[in-house]
Amino acid sequence: MNTPLNEKKSPLKFILLVFVISVPFWLIGTVVDRFLPKALSINLPFAALVFVCPMAVGLYLSYRENGWVAVKQLLKRALDYARIKQKVWYLPIILLWPVVMIFSYAWMKIIGSALSALQFPNWVAPVSLVLFFIGGIGEELGWMGYLIDPLQARWGALGAGVILGLVRASWHIVPFIQAHNTPVWILWQCLGVIPGQIMAVWLYNNTGKSVFAIILLHAIYNVITLVFPNYGFIFNPFNFFVLTAAAAVIVVLLWGPSLRRFRYARLERK
Repeated sequence: MNTPLNEKKSPLKFILLVFVISVPFWLIGTVVDRFLPKALSINLPFAALVFVCPMAVGLYLSYRENGWVAVKQLLKRALDYARIKQKVWYLPIILLWPVVMIFSYAWMKIIGSALSALQFPNWVAPVSLVLFFIGGIGEELGWMGYLIDPLQARWGALGAGVILGLVRASWHIVPFIQAHNTPVWILWQCLGVIPGQIMAVWLYNNTGKSVFAIILLHAIYNVITLVFPNYGFIFNPFNFFVLTAAAAVIVVLLWGPSLRRFRYARLERK
Protein backbone atom coordinates (compact mmCIF):
# COMPACT_ATOMS: atom_id res chain seq x y z
CA MET A 1 0.00 0.00 0.00
CA ASN A 2 2.92 2.34 0.75
CA THR A 3 5.08 1.06 -2.10
CA PRO A 4 4.58 3.96 -4.56
CA LEU A 5 5.50 6.50 -1.87
CA ASN A 6 8.52 4.47 -0.75
CA GLU A 7 9.74 4.16 -4.33
CA LYS A 8 10.10 7.96 -4.45
CA LYS A 9 12.46 7.87 -1.49
CA SER A 10 16.19 7.37 -1.91
CA PRO A 11 17.76 5.92 1.25
CA LEU A 12 21.23 6.74 -0.07
CA LYS A 13 20.33 10.40 -0.67
CA PHE A 14 18.88 10.67 2.84
CA ILE A 15 21.94 9.11 4.46
CA LEU A 16 24.40 11.24 2.52
CA LEU A 17 22.52 14.45 3.33
CA VAL A 18 22.42 13.60 7.04
CA PHE A 19 26.18 13.10 7.09
CA VAL A 20 26.82 16.25 5.05
CA ILE A 21 24.82 18.58 7.30
CA SER A 22 26.32 16.90 10.39
CA VAL A 23 29.84 17.97 9.39
CA PRO A 24 29.49 21.58 10.68
CA PHE A 25 28.38 20.27 14.09
CA TRP A 26 31.39 17.95 14.23
CA LEU A 27 33.81 20.71 13.20
CA ILE A 28 32.38 23.30 15.59
CA GLY A 29 32.42 20.67 18.34
CA THR A 30 36.20 20.31 18.11
CA VAL A 31 36.49 23.98 19.13
CA VAL A 32 33.52 24.50 21.47
CA ASP A 33 34.21 21.47 23.67
CA ARG A 34 37.57 22.93 24.69
CA PHE A 35 35.88 25.92 26.32
CA LEU A 36 32.92 24.23 28.03
CA PRO A 37 33.17 24.35 31.84
CA LYS A 38 33.71 20.88 33.28
CA ALA A 39 30.72 21.44 35.54
CA LEU A 40 28.49 21.39 32.45
CA SER A 41 30.00 18.22 31.04
CA ILE A 42 28.20 14.86 31.27
CA ASN A 43 30.41 13.25 28.64
CA LEU A 44 28.13 14.77 26.02
CA PRO A 45 30.03 16.73 23.35
CA PHE A 46 28.72 19.65 21.31
CA ALA A 47 28.54 17.30 18.32
CA ALA A 48 25.62 15.55 20.03
CA LEU A 49 23.49 18.40 18.67
CA VAL A 50 23.49 16.53 15.35
CA PHE A 51 20.30 14.92 16.67
CA VAL A 52 18.37 17.54 14.66
CA CYS A 53 19.91 16.46 11.35
CA PRO A 54 17.88 13.31 10.55
CA MET A 55 14.58 15.12 11.14
CA ALA A 56 15.72 18.14 9.12
CA VAL A 57 16.68 15.96 6.16
CA GLY A 58 13.48 13.92 6.44
CA LEU A 59 11.34 17.05 6.38
CA TYR A 60 13.31 18.54 3.51
CA LEU A 61 13.06 15.42 1.34
CA SER A 62 9.38 14.94 2.23
CA TYR A 63 8.69 18.47 0.99
CA ARG A 64 10.68 17.90 -2.19
CA GLU A 65 8.83 14.66 -2.91
CA ASN A 66 5.23 15.43 -1.90
CA GLY A 67 5.02 19.02 -0.65
CA TRP A 68 3.69 20.37 2.65
CA VAL A 69 1.19 17.54 3.05
CA ALA A 70 4.06 15.06 3.41
CA VAL A 71 5.82 17.39 5.87
CA LYS A 72 2.73 17.54 8.07
CA GLN A 73 2.28 13.77 7.88
CA LEU A 74 5.86 13.18 8.98
CA LEU A 75 5.58 15.63 11.88
CA LYS A 76 2.36 13.98 13.07
CA ARG A 77 4.15 10.65 13.36
CA ALA A 78 6.01 11.93 16.43
CA LEU A 79 2.75 11.40 18.35
CA ASP A 80 1.23 8.49 16.43
CA TYR A 81 0.60 6.45 19.60
CA ALA A 82 -2.85 5.53 18.26
CA ARG A 83 -1.08 3.08 15.97
CA ILE A 84 -0.19 0.94 19.00
CA LYS A 85 -3.33 -1.20 19.05
CA GLN A 86 -1.94 -3.89 21.36
CA LYS A 87 -0.98 -2.04 24.52
CA VAL A 88 1.10 -5.02 25.72
CA TRP A 89 3.87 -3.69 23.45
CA TYR A 90 4.41 -0.85 25.90
CA LEU A 91 6.09 -3.42 28.16
CA PRO A 92 9.13 -4.04 25.92
CA ILE A 93 9.19 -0.37 24.92
CA ILE A 94 9.49 0.71 28.55
CA LEU A 95 11.44 -2.22 30.00
CA LEU A 96 13.91 -3.24 27.28
CA TRP A 97 16.74 -0.83 28.07
CA PRO A 98 16.31 -0.77 31.86
CA VAL A 99 16.54 -4.60 31.91
CA VAL A 100 19.62 -4.63 29.66
CA MET A 101 21.31 -1.95 31.78
CA ILE A 102 20.50 -3.73 35.04
CA PHE A 103 21.92 -7.02 33.71
CA SER A 104 25.02 -5.18 32.50
CA TYR A 105 25.46 -3.57 35.92
CA ALA A 106 25.00 -6.94 37.65
CA TRP A 107 27.51 -8.57 35.28
CA MET A 108 30.17 -6.01 36.17
CA LYS A 109 29.41 -6.38 39.87
CA ILE A 110 29.81 -10.17 39.64
CA ILE A 111 33.21 -9.93 37.94
CA GLY A 112 34.37 -7.52 40.63
CA SER A 113 34.40 -4.21 38.78
CA ALA A 114 34.51 -1.14 41.01
CA LEU A 115 31.14 0.56 40.54
CA SER A 116 29.38 3.29 42.45
CA ALA A 117 25.89 2.70 43.82
CA LEU A 118 22.90 3.24 41.55
CA GLN A 119 21.49 6.76 41.56
CA PHE A 120 17.78 7.45 41.78
CA PRO A 121 17.20 10.97 40.48
CA ASN A 122 13.52 11.25 41.60
CA TRP A 123 12.10 14.43 40.04
CA VAL A 124 14.93 14.63 37.49
CA ALA A 125 13.68 11.50 35.70
CA PRO A 126 10.33 12.82 34.41
CA VAL A 127 11.89 16.15 33.46
CA SER A 128 14.70 14.42 31.59
CA LEU A 129 12.18 12.07 29.93
CA VAL A 130 10.44 15.07 28.35
CA LEU A 131 13.76 16.57 27.22
CA PHE A 132 15.06 13.28 25.85
CA PHE A 133 11.73 12.65 24.12
CA ILE A 134 12.11 15.96 22.30
CA GLY A 135 15.68 15.00 21.40
CA GLY A 136 14.45 11.59 20.22
CA ILE A 137 12.03 13.29 17.83
CA GLY A 138 14.99 14.89 16.08
CA GLU A 139 16.58 11.54 15.35
CA GLU A 140 13.69 9.13 14.96
CA LEU A 141 11.45 11.23 12.70
CA GLY A 142 14.29 10.93 10.21
CA TRP A 143 15.69 7.45 10.76
CA MET A 144 12.40 5.68 11.51
CA GLY A 145 9.76 8.08 10.23
CA TYR A 146 11.32 8.66 6.82
CA LEU A 147 14.06 6.10 6.15
CA ILE A 148 13.12 2.72 7.64
CA ASP A 149 10.15 1.88 5.38
CA PRO A 150 12.02 2.31 2.08
CA LEU A 151 14.92 0.35 3.58
CA GLN A 152 12.55 -2.47 4.57
CA ALA A 153 10.97 -2.41 1.11
CA ARG A 154 14.40 -3.06 -0.41
CA TRP A 155 16.19 -5.19 2.17
CA GLY A 156 13.52 -6.65 4.45
CA ALA A 157 13.13 -5.89 8.14
CA LEU A 158 16.24 -7.67 9.40
CA GLY A 159 18.42 -6.29 6.60
CA ALA A 160 17.06 -2.80 7.17
CA GLY A 161 17.84 -3.07 10.87
CA VAL A 162 21.44 -4.10 10.19
CA ILE A 163 21.97 -1.41 7.54
CA LEU A 164 20.46 1.37 9.63
CA GLY A 165 22.40 0.14 12.66
CA LEU A 166 25.66 0.41 10.70
CA VAL A 167 24.72 3.88 9.46
CA ARG A 168 23.79 5.17 12.91
CA ALA A 169 26.90 3.63 14.48
CA SER A 170 29.09 5.38 11.89
CA TRP A 171 27.22 8.63 12.46
CA HIS A 172 28.02 8.47 16.18
CA ILE A 173 31.75 7.86 15.82
CA VAL A 174 32.75 11.55 15.81
CA PRO A 175 30.74 12.42 18.97
CA PHE A 176 32.17 9.31 20.66
CA ILE A 177 35.70 10.45 19.80
CA GLN A 178 35.00 14.00 20.96
CA ALA A 179 33.72 12.58 24.26
CA HIS A 180 37.26 11.20 24.77
CA ASN A 181 36.34 7.53 24.65
CA THR A 182 38.95 4.89 23.83
CA PRO A 183 39.04 3.15 20.42
CA VAL A 184 38.03 -0.16 22.02
CA TRP A 185 35.10 1.49 23.81
CA ILE A 186 33.97 3.10 20.54
CA LEU A 187 34.24 -0.21 18.65
CA TRP A 188 32.00 -2.16 21.03
CA GLN A 189 29.60 0.73 21.52
CA CYS A 190 29.16 1.02 17.74
CA LEU A 191 28.67 -2.72 17.37
CA GLY A 192 26.01 -2.53 20.07
CA VAL A 193 24.04 -0.02 17.99
CA ILE A 194 23.33 -2.72 15.36
CA PRO A 195 21.37 -5.23 17.51
CA GLY A 196 19.78 -2.24 19.25
CA GLN A 197 18.49 -1.04 15.90
CA ILE A 198 17.17 -4.52 15.07
CA MET A 199 15.20 -4.41 18.32
CA ALA A 200 13.85 -0.97 17.38
CA VAL A 201 12.67 -2.25 13.98
CA TRP A 202 11.01 -5.21 15.73
CA LEU A 203 9.08 -2.87 18.02
CA TYR A 204 8.27 -0.52 15.15
CA ASN A 205 6.80 -3.32 13.02
CA ASN A 206 4.75 -4.73 15.89
CA THR A 207 3.29 -1.41 17.04
CA GLY A 208 1.62 -0.54 13.75
CA LYS A 209 4.81 1.22 12.60
CA SER A 210 4.56 3.76 15.39
CA VAL A 211 7.40 6.28 15.40
CA PHE A 212 6.15 7.48 18.79
CA ALA A 213 6.98 4.02 20.18
CA ILE A 214 10.59 4.31 19.02
CA ILE A 215 10.97 7.89 20.23
CA LEU A 216 9.78 6.73 23.66
CA LEU A 217 12.18 3.76 23.52
CA HIS A 218 15.02 6.16 22.65
CA ALA A 219 14.10 8.58 25.44
CA ILE A 220 13.92 5.81 28.05
CA TYR A 221 17.39 4.60 27.05
CA ASN A 222 18.76 8.09 27.75
CA VAL A 223 16.81 8.49 30.99
CA ILE A 224 17.95 5.16 32.39
CA THR A 225 21.59 6.21 32.03
CA LEU A 226 20.90 8.87 34.68
CA VAL A 227 20.40 6.07 37.20
CA PHE A 228 23.81 4.56 36.58
CA PRO A 229 27.22 5.87 37.66
CA ASN A 230 28.82 8.45 35.36
CA TYR A 231 25.67 8.52 33.23
CA GLY A 232 26.18 4.91 32.14
CA PHE A 233 29.52 5.58 30.46
CA ILE A 234 31.33 3.58 33.14
CA PHE A 235 30.00 0.37 31.62
CA ASN A 236 32.11 -1.92 29.50
CA PRO A 237 30.29 -1.62 26.14
CA PHE A 238 31.32 -5.20 25.35
CA ASN A 239 28.90 -6.40 28.04
CA PHE A 240 26.19 -4.15 26.68
CA PHE A 241 26.79 -5.42 23.13
CA VAL A 242 26.61 -9.08 24.21
CA LEU A 243 23.35 -8.58 26.11
CA THR A 244 21.73 -6.53 23.33
CA ALA A 245 22.90 -8.99 20.67
CA ALA A 246 21.48 -11.89 22.70
CA ALA A 247 18.11 -10.11 22.91
CA ALA A 248 18.16 -9.44 19.15
CA VAL A 249 18.98 -13.10 18.37
CA ILE A 250 16.04 -14.25 20.52
CA VAL A 251 13.72 -11.83 18.72
CA VAL A 252 14.87 -13.00 15.27
CA LEU A 253 14.46 -16.65 16.27
CA LEU A 254 10.93 -16.05 17.56
CA TRP A 255 9.66 -13.50 15.04
CA GLY A 256 11.72 -14.44 11.99
CA PRO A 257 13.54 -12.06 9.61
CA SER A 258 10.32 -10.11 9.07
CA LEU A 259 10.48 -9.18 12.78
CA ARG A 260 6.70 -9.25 12.68
CA ARG A 261 5.30 -12.78 12.60
CA PHE A 262 5.59 -14.56 15.93
CA ARG A 263 6.49 -18.17 15.05
CA TYR A 264 4.20 -19.70 17.69
CA ALA A 265 1.12 -17.54 17.07
CA ARG A 266 -0.63 -20.35 15.14
CA LEU A 267 0.07 -22.85 17.89
CA GLU A 268 -1.46 -20.48 20.43
CA ARG A 269 -4.63 -20.14 18.33
CA LYS A 270 -4.95 -23.94 18.11
